[in-house]
Amino acid sequence: MTPEFCAFFHRSKQCVHSLAANGMDNKLFPLFDLAYQGFASGDLDNDAWAVRYFAMMGIEMFVAQSFSKNFGLYNERVGNLVFITNDPVATSNVKSQLKIIVRRSWSNPPQHGARIVATILGDPELCEQWKANVRMMAERVKLMRQMLYEQLCVLNTPGSWEHILQQIGMFSFTGLSKSQAEHMRARYHVYLMSDGRINMCGLTTTNIEYVAKAIHATLRSIPAE
Repeated sequence: MTPEFCAFFHRSKQCVHSLAANGMDNKLFPLFDLAYQGFASGDLDNDAWAVRYFAMMGIEMFVAQSFSKNFGLYNERVGNLVFITNDPVATSNVKSQLKIIVRRSWSNPPQHGARIVATILGDPELCEQWKANVRMMAERVKLMRQMLYEQLCVLNTPGSWEHILQQIGMFSFTGLSKSQAEHMRARYHVYLMSDGRINMCGLTTTNIEYVAKAIHATLRSIPAE
């Protein structure tokens, strides 16, 4: 789940309950993409509550969990696929099929990143230190959101920017159009996606004013599509 999706789950628990009930009624098989655990609220447990609720309800599912972001192991591509079944025979069958897929796909992957994660999770002291680092990172992103919002307000940048504060996690959808995003990249070397999504982790106290001014100037010169 992206931080934005985690935010939706946090604010709409009744909707999660409905999704779970609807899934059971229609025999759906959920797949959770847990890519940013901890970056939504700063709490690893809070960010996983929807997954755990589905598990508590006895719903069979897959959970694709990534450690690339919350462990800072982008180049290692570390993660795991958790599967939950209610039948030992099904568990054995799924495990057998996954082994075949793994064998054909990569067989013997590098262990460096996986051993880092295993070492930290297996050491209570290191694990607590890691959790504190995740909380610190989440709080830092919240601060960058607040500062960007304030800078845009000071500049009287066209539009409403409350959505920057309302969104959570590593990324923010600024609302800039494709042509505006292209202008930001070409003119100001501020690199955001064509859909206007910007990486909040790339903002710092030293560059946030520049980014805000670039957004302001772009909106003044490039009309919305």
